[in-house]
Amino acid sequence: MKKIGLGVLFFLGSVSCLFAAEEAKVSGFAALGGFNKYVFRGYEQSSRSMVLQPSVGFSYQGFSACFWGNIDTDEHPTQTFTPDRPGQKSFNETDLTLSYNHNLGKLSLTAGYIYYGTKFTAETEEIYGSVSLDVPGKPTLFVYRDITSYPGTYFNFSLSHSFDIYRAVTLDLMGAAGYFVGDSGYWKTYESSTGGYTGRKYQAFHDGLVSAGVTIPVGKTFSIQPVVQYWFPLSDRARKTVDGKSYNPNGNLDETLVVGMNLKFTF
Repeated sequence: MKKIGLGVLFFLGSVSCLFAAEEAKVSGFAALGGFNKYVFRGYEQSSRSMVLQPSVGFSYQGFSACFWGNIDTDEHPTQTFTPDRPGQKSFNETDLTLSYNHNLGKLSLTAGYIYYGTKFTAETEEIYGSVSLDVPGKPTLFVYRDITSYPGTYFNFSLSHSFDIYRAVTLDLMGAAGYFVGDSGYWKTYESSTGGYTGRKYQAFHDGLVSAGVTIPVGKTFSIQPVVQYWFPLSDRARKTVDGKSYNPNGNLDETLVVGMNLKFTF
């Protein structure tokens, strides 16, 4: 069975590749995340190992470029992931994000392109757009469209807020929900009558996420952020299995706890 494992999280978890402001000068960051699991849109892309996720990004007057990677220290399969080097260390994903952000008062608009360089599945590309409102809760809607290997559309709505705890230390909370619509033949679902993926294309309220982190500045340009995430399926279709097979050709979702830490240097 083919598997897809995509990489950049655009919310609290691994370091974001989005820049919010239209800087008049070049700005950037270098970061490293370490987690007990790599989860993307509810899909578990690692098991029984630690993952390291380096990233670096640059921005100038609203235009941004970001590289993101995933290093699995000991690859093991999951219901949604087939390793390229089972039982071994693998730098198994390198992604490139290009984007443009423009602010209209409290409204922030972003359009972008993501190239997913995965070793464990066919590489693919997405285009995306987002709209965010700078009010308490910061409601944000992303729409992603796969344009290469796995045509489909993913919608993600999130609410997030940071609370001042002590001096510059903040408590960062976020909740998100995703909806997916598969378009190509790849997304046909499993049917017991045929014993194969011959059913209607997968479409469902897909993944939910609640996340909390504490951002601790160290000086003016460095920060540490311990993070905990709880992922869960949003519907019966997302978690469904048929005769021991995942209804979704990409694998069924289950409840997953992710813990880790981000280290980030800005310049």
